[in-house]
Amino acid sequence: MPLGFVLTPGQAHDVQGFAPLFRMITDRIEAFLADRGYDADAIREEIEAAGVETVIPAKANRRNPAPHDRAKYKWRNLIERLFNKLKNWRRVATRYDKTKESYLGFVALASVKLWIPFVHET
Repeated sequence: MPLGFVLTPGQAHDVQGFAPLFRMITDRIEAFLADRGYDADAIREEIEAAGVETVIPAKANRRNPAPHDRAKYKWRNLIERLFNKLKNWRRVATRYDKTKESYLGFVALASVKLWIPFVHET
């Protein structure tokens, strides 16, 4: 389930959104799962400083590859499935909204719709 969102420019690398998003969710996670794009010493240091387990595979060209928990990394498919669920909302997938506030507002609404079955018993 989604815990937070940070909107970055479309042409920017995802790493630009790491710091604000990580600060937003640090107290709610035990492990940080990410792909090889997030394999940077600065990111690893910030995650370790927060007392969160780092589950990021090392890039192929890294001199000293850091180990990661392969079993936990397999859970990353849940993150990809979350993005697929959000993109079922055409408005999220195509980003027709003109302002970032209206786009993030609709992403928040779609996220609430995903959370409702878990927080509300019928």
